Amino acid sequence: MDARQLAYFLAVVDHGGVHRAAAALYLAQPSLSQAIRALERDLGQDLFHRAGRRLVLTDAGRALVEPARQVVRDLDIARASVAATAGLAVGRVEIAAMPSQAVQPLSDLVTAFTARHPGLTVTIRAAFTAPEVIELVRTGVTELGLLGATRLPPAVDIRLTPLGRQRFVLIAPADGPFRPGQVVRAEDLAGQRIVVGQTGTGMRRLVEEIRAAGVELTEVVETEHREAILPLVLGGVGVAVLAESWAELARRAGALVLDLEPPAHLDLALASRQAPLSPAATAFLAVTTESTVD
Repeated sequence: MDARQLAYFLAVVDHGGVHRAAAALYLAQPSLSQAIRALERDLGQDLFHRAGRRLVLTDAGRALVEPARQVVRDLDIARASVAATAGLAVGRVEIAAMPSQAVQPLSDLVTAFTARHPGLTVTIRAAFTAPEVIELVRTGVTELGLLGATRLPPAVDIRLTPLGRQRFVLIAPADGPFRPGQVVRAEDLAGQRIVVGQTGTGMRRLVEEIRAAGVELTEVVETEHREAILPLVLGGVGVAVLAESWAELARRAGALVLDLEPPAHLDLALASRQAPLSPAATAFLAVTTESTVD
């Protein structure tokens, strides 16, 4: 068993099959299949159930995923650390981020990071809930993760660097029931049609709390796609509760951005592995810490 085989195994897992993994690796499909079979022989167990062209992880395969990511990640860090002795000129940092936090503060953090380290690149992976961000970092899919939650989740073997708070705001059409500058109380939302995110998100939890307080709301759309919410509001489908990171975009588009009473917030944090980080990830964490202090 070697690191190349483990990297091939993870490519098949991440891309959902040998064909797509081979294309991503710029490798002939028979060569990739042969490497996976050789890995299975070395381990003495099948890693995938084969059903036609579909591959499904066996119990042994699932057990291998996290250790394989750790090995591949550690080798990447070793190479990057050696390269960095000549100066942090090249490298890549991978970050998992929730949609609202990808708008802000991630945009400002990436801007500051790339200005300081123009030779480094940033790869951003989408994650829709705080636990999903934590899991991507914990399993080594990414080194860093940006999350926001009304209550930060438990994070074993993960370091959480606080980044402050984002308040929730109400996004409403300009010709709707609310006036500019109005502070919207929970009871003011009675009878409103509302666009919500999926279960597990902070915006959905706040709506559920408002409803639990006895306010009748009609959920007209549930969506995982945050970018769809603003057009739906502008189209008159309903109002929406969003993190304030969307406020500037909403105002530019002509929507009302209104404060809520009582106020509600998301706590923001940058998640990182307790294990050693790559030089690029360490540099990003340093920029984040400095920005928080400022």
